[in-house]
Amino acid sequence: MKISELKNYFHEQLSGLYPSEEIQAFFYILAEEYLNLSRVDIALNPKTEVSANDYDRFQVALFKLNNHEPIQYIIGETEFYGLPFKVNKYTLIPRSETEELLDYIISNHKSTTQHSESVSILDIGTGSGCIAVSLAKNLSYAKVSALDISEKAIQVATENAEINNVRVDFFQTDILKVTALPKLYDIIVSNPPYVRELEKEMMQENVLRHEPDSALYVTDSDPLLFYRSISRLAKIHLKPGGKLFFEINEYLADEMIQLLKDEGFKKIEMKKDIFGKDRMMKCFK
Repeated sequence: MKISELKNYFHEQLSGLYPSEEIQAFFYILAEEYLNLSRVDIALNPKTEVSANDYDRFQVALFKLNNHEPIQYIIGETEFYGLPFKVNKYTLIPRSETEELLDYIISNHKSTTQHSESVSILDIGTGSGCIAVSLAKNLSYAKVSALDISEKAIQVATENAEINNVRVDFFQTDILKVTALPKLYDIIVSNPPYVRELEKEMMQENVLRHEPDSALYVTDSDPLLFYRSISRLAKIHLKPGGKLFFEINEYLADEMIQLLKDEGFKKIEMKKDIFGKDRMMKCFK
């Protein structure tokens, strides 16, 4: 089969399930991954033959896409903050909002600290390690640690640190049960589960079916469970003047401000994402 024929077949198989632009994006991602062919290569050489083995790989990908499996899980990787990351069913796929959180931390720290100064950072609920690894990469003088409840997620995060040639100290623990952390930190950051059960109907099928529930959802009755636990630990384990950063549920901004006030944090700052939604918070011990 020629590459142009495969492209047409691929579109036909997914037509009606995804927008045309998204189908095209999927095809080019898979062509790059499986065939080492760029969009330009395909345009200039539409008669390139596709082997039976490669055709079978596309068929498997089509089956998974028809089952709403995210393309990042199909190829096993994604990009975050300009860096490559392995992802699988044990880790969330990093979002653009989290890139904004990362940029918020980096720009804030660089504007208030001498670059040569060492800084200790803890990422709580690290998942794929995208926040911790990216911080270690962009703040080379930082000593970064990260924790997660999932042993499988820690394995992926460790691999991502190796891929990106950075040092991150990972450890496994349940943030809802732990009473003490290894040391004091200058910065604690977390993007914990914050999607309420009542908001599930707004989620896309690929998220509902394939991304880990434990990293996404909280009960309607206590949606700030993780934030409360993390804030109380941060109050103990942040150095004097240390900073706590959160990614939050856009619908719970007022509740988050009150929670942090109740826990005794100062200079609470809310920051909107590029879509104008309350998405990030910073406060001081």
